[in-house]
Amino acid sequence: MRYVGKKAIVFSMAITVTLLTIIGAVFVYLSREQEEEKILRFGMIAGSYWDVPTGSCYKVVDEAIRRFEEEHPGVRVEYDSGILKEDYPEWLSEQILLGKEPDVFMIPEGELEILVSLGALKDLGTLIKRDGSFDSDAYYEGAYMYGSIGDVQYALPYESVPTLMFVNKTLLQKEGISMPGADWTWEELLAICCKVTKDTDGDGVIDQFGCFDYGWREAVASNGALLFEKDGSAAYFTDPKVEAGVKFVRDLNRVNEGYGVTAREFDQGKVAFRPFAFSEYRTYKPYPWRIKKYSDFEWDCVKLPAGQGGQGQSRLETLLMGIGSRTRQEQMAWEFIKTLCYEVETQLHLLEASQGLPVVKEAVQSPLLSQVLGNDIPGNSDMDVEVIWQVMEEAVGAPNFRMYPAAMALADGEIGRIISGEMSVDSGLLKLQREMNGLLKQ
Repeated sequence: MRYVGKKAIVFSMAITVTLLTIIGAVFVYLSREQEEEKILRFGMIAGSYWDVPTGSCYKVVDEAIRRFEEEHPGVRVEYDSGILKEDYPEWLSEQILLGKEPDVFMIPEGELEILVSLGALKDLGTLIKRDGSFDSDAYYEGAYMYGSIGDVQYALPYESVPTLMFVNKTLLQKEGISMPGADWTWEELLAICCKVTKDTDGDGVIDQFGCFDYGWREAVASNGALLFEKDGSAAYFTDPKVEAGVKFVRDLNRVNEGYGVTAREFDQGKVAFRPFAFSEYRTYKPYPWRIKKYSDFEWDCVKLPAGQGGQGQSRLETLLMGIGSRTRQEQMAWEFIKTLCYEVETQLHLLEASQGLPVVKEAVQSPLLSQVLGNDIPGNSDMDVEVIWQVMEEAVGAPNFRMYPAAMALADGEIGRIISGEMSVDSGLLKLQREMNGLLKQ
C-alpha cells in the first residue's frame, strides 16, 4: 500500500507540474498577445510632403512618439522608415489589401474619398463627441474641413501650406511705390505691374517685370470662386467669379508683351511680385539658399490681392492623418493621432523642424513663429506674422473628391489656352464646363 501511495503521489506531482507548465505557457501566450495589442503602427511619408529639401523628416514624429510612449506605459509605436512620397500611395494600398494597414496613417493628397469608399478609414465622429478635451474650433477651419466628406470627419489635419504674395521691396522703392496694404486689390496689382514693367537699359527689350507665376488658380481663389461642389457632384467654371479671375490673369500676362518671365528674373531682383507657397519660403530663406537667391534685394510678403468678389483668400494645401477602420486599438489610436495633430507641443515643433505651418491656432499665434521666421531672413527683409494669421483664417482647402486631380489637370490645360488667346474667355469656359461635366460623371 505504501508503494501504491508513493506512485499516487508521484503521479499527482506530475499532473501538478504539467498543469503549472500549461498555465505558464498560457500566461506567456496571453502576455504576448497583450503586448501585441499595445503596439501601434503608424504610416508616414519620408522626406518633405511639400516637395522641398528637408533634413529632419522624422524629428517631429520621433519626439511626439517619445512623449506618447512616456504617457502610455507599455505602448510602443512603430513605423516603416524610408517610404518616399511618390511610393507611399502604392505602399498604403498594398497594406490595405493585405489587411495590414497601420492604425494611424498619413493620407496622400486627393485620396481621402477613395480611402473612405474602400472602408479603410474610421469615422472619427464618435471619438470626437466623447472626448471632452477635444475642440474642433482649435483648428483653422480650412484645414479642419479638408478632412471631412459631407458632414463626416474622417481625418485630422497635421500641417498646412498657404500661398502668400512675395514682394520685392527694393524694386518698389526704386520706382517710388509703397508696399501694398492688407486689403489691396487686383486693380492695384495690375496698376503696379504696368508701372514697373519696362526696358531699364534702353536696348528695346523689357527687362523689369511686374509679376511671375501668378496663375488662374490663385486668381479664382482670391475672388472667392467655388469651382466644385465638395463631393464633386457639380462644377462651376462658368461662374462670373471664375470668368473674372481668368480675364484678370489674361490681362496681367499681357503687360509683359509676350515675354515669358521666369524664376531667374525673380531671383535676380527684376520682378516685383511672385506668389510663393509657405513651404518654399521656409526652404529658401535660410543659409545657404539666401546667399544664392535673395542677397541683392529686400522682400516682404502680403496677402494675395482680392478680386471684386473675394477677400484675397489663399489656396490651402493640408496633410491629413486618419485612423484605420480595422484597428483593434481605437482609443489608443485616437490618443496618438491627437498627439500628432492636436497637441500644441507637437504643432509648435513643426515650426522648428518642418516647412509647413501648424494647423492649430494656438501654435501659429505663438511667439515662436516670429522667432523662427526671424532667424535667417536675408538682409533687412521681414515677414509680418499677422499676415500669416489672416491668411490661415481665410484660406480655403481644395475639395477631396476622387476625380479632383484629373479635373484640375483638365482645367489647367483649357484655361491655359484661354489665357494664351487661343479662344475667348466665354466660349472657352463654356467648353470646359461641358467637358468637366462629362469627366465628373465617370
